[in-house]
Amino acid sequence: MRTNARILVIEDNPNLVYGLRINLEVEGYEVDVAADGARGLAKARQCPPDLLVLDLLVPGLDGLAVLKALRSDDLPIPVLILTALGDESQKVQGLKLGADDYVTKPFSVNELLARIEALLRRTRTTAFQNLPEQRFGRVRVDPRSGDVWRDDDPVALTPKEFELLMALLRRNGAAGTRRELLREVWKYPISNSSRTLDTHIAELRRKLEDDPTSPRHILTVRKRGYRLVP
Repeated sequence: MRTNARILVIEDNPNLVYGLRINLEVEGYEVDVAADGARGLAKARQCPPDLLVLDLLVPGLDGLAVLKALRSDDLPIPVLILTALGDESQKVQGLKLGADDYVTKPFSVNELLARIEALLRRTRTTAFQNLPEQRFGRVRVDPRSGDVWRDDDPVALTPKEFELLMALLRRNGAAGTRRELLREVWKYPISNSSRTLDTHIAELRRKLEDDPTSPRHILTVRKRGYRLVP
């Protein structure tokens, strides 16, 4: 089963949305839905998802306008567009505006799930493809593949857990403030609560530390944030 990457679906067909939500949640994804472009854009800006599934023909602000706005905001959200059968021009325009992939309606659920998984995997690894292997304690991290091991056992991290781990590793022992880490990993506005960050730190400790209650590597810096000590 997939880990809990968060997917935003902007689609106005309630039957299609129902089926997508059921199948995505079965795979372990967290799903948020918007029935029109304006609401979807607002949700994507307020709390950027790990991936956006975007119907180009949603009412109000159409999918192409949503995509253009996201790319103008420089939000690096992977976008999978849904296009109508035979509408080649919209598909091409969507890709030119910065969509990462497309699926043509009608589509099979298995095809959509495969495209989503491939996009998330690609996004997870390309940002760190030039970084060397990282080690701390009993943990080994391959930034290029996105694989993490504790001793010789693979560790399953969610996309955001992996990004947070890399954000800490890149600081070479220096502390990252809550504000810095939230903006770097989640693109959150400065005013957002740091509870999400604390929860993800706790999960990293649970998965990577010998004793999560007394961590040796992923440390809290009082009144500042967190740092990773090799």
